[in-house]
Amino acid sequence: MPLANVGKGDVAAHLRPTPDRVREALFSMLGSRGAVEGARVLDLFAGTGALGLEALSRGAASAVFVENGRAGQRLIAENIAKLDARHITHVLRSDATRLGALPPPLFDLVFLDPPYGKGLGAPALAAAGGSLAPGALIVWEESTTMLPPPGYKTVDSRKFGTAHITLLEATDDHS
Repeated sequence: MPLANVGKGDVAAHLRPTPDRVREALFSMLGSRGAVEGARVLDLFAGTGALGLEALSRGAASAVFVENGRAGQRLIAENIAKLDARHITHVLRSDATRLGALPPPLFDLVFLDPPYGKGLGAPALAAAGGSLAPGALIVWEESTTMLPPPGYKTVDSRKFGTAHITLLEATDDHS
């Protein structure tokens, strides 16, 4: 079922959808690692929720979407309703860089897709750190390859046009 469409994005709302070909390559990478099936997903800077919802469609157990923009929140709610996924999803209307305590259990898979070039990824990852399981996989999409902050290690990095996908793994000392 098609998700709510934002076309090429909404600059004013900071919505920049991950292109379909990038999403397919990303989920191929995640699938080869067994990272999706049964995962508890945290989708930071969720936008339309497409990445978290794609994970659910591929067997993730649940997803929490963090989005502070009203346009994004509306689109996520529409998409959750279209996919009848209310029972396994939660939308946090919050700034991803200022998360409070998130409910257990810990998250296994994190999508981190901040507005490009604004330096928001590392603070968001720090804010979520205490809610991540050791070994959690973080998918960080930015305009350049990202270096891992303390407590994380790079496991893969690929470039798709203007998008750079950096896969990080949380180590035991990430929180």
